[in-house]
Amino acid sequence: MMSYNQFTDEELADLLRNGDHKAYTVIFDRFYGLLFIHACKMLANEDEAKDVVQELFEILWTRRESLFFEHSLSAYLYAGIRNRIINRMEHQQVKDKYINSLRNFIDCDSYLSDYQIREREMKKIIEREISALPAKMREVFELSRKEYLSYKQIALKLQLSEQTVRTHVKKALRILRPKLTLVVYLFLIYFLF
Repeated sequence: MMSYNQFTDEELADLLRNGDHKAYTVIFDRFYGLLFIHACKMLANEDEAKDVVQELFEILWTRRESLFFEHSLSAYLYAGIRNRIINRMEHQQVKDKYINSLRNFIDCDSYLSDYQIREREMKKIIEREISALPAKMREVFELSRKEYLSYKQIALKLQLSEQTVRTHVKKALRILRPKLTLVVYLFLIYFLF
């Protein structure tokens, strides 16, 4: 009786299709080293090369009954390694794109969160400075800047002269401008550096 090692690739493939485990072992021994070297050259990573070759042999055994070798067993195995490596590379590219996209999103999100926090803090400081104004001046200023009423509308609403309204707004701005300019300057220094 002939030894399995003496069988041709095609004879071993026929035996493999019929579930012959010994034929599978001979095919594995015959091609593993060559396929591993080929995969190493393409991947430049021994661990990944081992994984790819192992996956190919696993599929060879699990799909043995439905396998069809168009040209030869060796051509099938080399094409299988090439396709698995290409799939891995494509998968890695998709993974890298996703990770980069996620990093960009996180960076942007943290920037937006930081910006929103600073904006809230600035609003609190501005509100505190406005609330420190004298009562009538504060009321006139808020109607002017928050409710966007004209001097004439404010004068009618509060029963004041237009000139008085204008004076209150000018004084409020004269009081707030130096305080808020310093606050904005300090915020910029603190958050930008």
